[in-house]
Amino acid sequence: MPTATASGTFLLGGDLEVRRLGFGAMRLTGPGITGRPHDEDTARAVLRRALELGVNHVDTADAYGPFVNEELIAEALHPYPDDLTIATKGGLVRTGSGGDWPKDGRPEHLKEACEGSLKRLRVDRIDVYYLHRPDPEVPYEDSIGALKQLKDEGKIRHVAVSNVNVERLAIARGIVDIAAVQNQYSLTDRRAQDVLSECERSGIGFVPWAPLDAGALEPGGPVARIAERHGATPMQIALAWLLRASPAMLPIPGTGSLQHLEENVAAAEIELSADDMRELDALGA
Repeated sequence: MPTATASGTFLLGGDLEVRRLGFGAMRLTGPGITGRPHDEDTARAVLRRALELGVNHVDTADAYGPFVNEELIAEALHPYPDDLTIATKGGLVRTGSGGDWPKDGRPEHLKEACEGSLKRLRVDRIDVYYLHRPDPEVPYEDSIGALKQLKDEGKIRHVAVSNVNVERLAIARGIVDIAAVQNQYSLTDRRAQDVLSECERSGIGFVPWAPLDAGALEPGGPVARIAERHGATPMQIALAWLLRASPAMLPIPGTGSLQHLEENVAAAEIELSADDMRELDALGA
């Protein structure tokens, strides 16, 4: 059985060695990323199987559920293996069961959110803590400053940011060391290329969310043809491309299915040729 070991490793924050192919836990909730999943036993089994397959970087957020996702991770995996890195986020709140994700980047909220995540994850310190999204009503420096304070207090090991441009990343780095950036990025959406390039130059991990957006590609197109040549699925090719696209890339594909989890992890062993890469790179031109 292929494992995440084939994806190689990355040193997050200079001291957390993670396998480059991780797991995003967001889908392990109810419909609309709200409430508990219908099949909690399977959700916990998926988390445990991810670790069995060599994954040691699990991503979540307090807004997923809300709170449910962090609770499930603790239920399934605590006490945690020494080499497991858990990343979570604060700065979004949930007010209903629909698509509402209001921002709250006030320092007092972020401190309260961090304390809640510490309790739900059953840890004394969070490995990687993201500001989930900039709040236009709060100076960005104030939000990042709150995370720096939490780091100084020993409640956060590494600070990270999400949904940022190059300018916001520079502001954050002027306040505190940034271990990772999480932005939308995939074969079909490369708007964050300049942020990825800056992460590469600076040794910052780049965690693409919606990494399997290649599902939007047309049937019979280049991705499907390359997948057929490799005896793989288009989604596996999309993941293999991400891993080849940058040494700083840390994809976290998520699923609630044991079968899809194993397929995603198997993508780490796909060896794309130079011709494959040229075809796939051209999709973002």
